Amino acid sequence: MAEALHERTVVVAMDGSHFAAYAFEWYMENAHRKTDHVIFVHTPEFQNAFTTSSNTEFVDPTSNLVMDMYRAEEKKARELIQSLRQRLKDAGVSGKVRCESGFPGHAIVKVAEEEKAAFIVTGCRGQGTVRRTLMGSVSDYIVHHSHVPVVVCRHKGHYTKHDFHSHHKQK
Repeated sequence: MAEALHERTVVVAMDGSHFAAYAFEWYMENAHRKTDHVIFVHTPEFQNAFTTSSNTEFVDPTSNLVMDMYRAEEKKARELIQSLRQRLKDAGVSGKVRCESGFPGHAIVKVAEEEKAAFIVTGCRGQGTVRRTLMGSVSDYIVHHSHVPVVVCRHKGHYTKHDFHSHHKQK
């Protein structure tokens, strides 16, 4: 029986932030196998803003200003996608970039299911408890809705007071 070209598929959430870059670096140093197929998932913010905004009655989507902003964001997303493709190539990793619309957490979980991923790697912005509760967290969503294991990588040196509360007592 012939060996499969790719042993496993790994989904990595990529939003262009240093948190996401760190998550990919962590994956490469700690979990990467030569036979992995990596799928970067990116959900451009401008698409989400236009499809989920509750203030659409105040914005004329055909205005020159809105169209200029949309084109600028679209260009930024294309450049990021190209840089993500280059990052895979530079790392010598088999893979591809998927650009999805909608809520990032949902899109990442959906791609992982469609691509039959072995696991998901995502960064963590380190939001405080109140902001995370009110705004939601992409990594929290992924952890609670994914049917495959999820690795949440917190960037070195980026910790909240909560992280040290029980671990480092004042003397």
